[in-house]
Amino acid sequence: MKRDERTPAGLVGASPHAAAFTITFDGRELPVLPGQSIAAALWAAGILAWRSTRVGGRPRGAFCGIGQCYDCLATVNGRPNRRACLVTARPGDAVTTQEGHGHAGLDT
Repeated sequence: MKRDERTPAGLVGASPHAAAFTITFDGRELPVLPGQSIAAALWAAGILAWRSTRVGGRPRGAFCGIGQCYDCLATVNGRPNRRACLVTARPGDAVTTQEGHGHAGLDT
């Protein structure tokens, strides 16, 4: 990659001119542009929270956007604890609200 190609879209491999596809969030279809992260797709759809805290049940979504805070954990295609800000959306992905403590099937 040449230095002049280092744009935010280029760095994540986004193709804003390519055809959109859909994913589902809790059964709701959402449009996604190729290269968008799941968190970006949820934000674009106006969804700001997709997890709740273990204590108090407070809503959480993406906070840092770089995979450090873990506030954006979601269940993607049945796998819990996926950091939505780091996972690139793929056609047909099924994203669901993170339920419970999220320790089942913990990915490392």
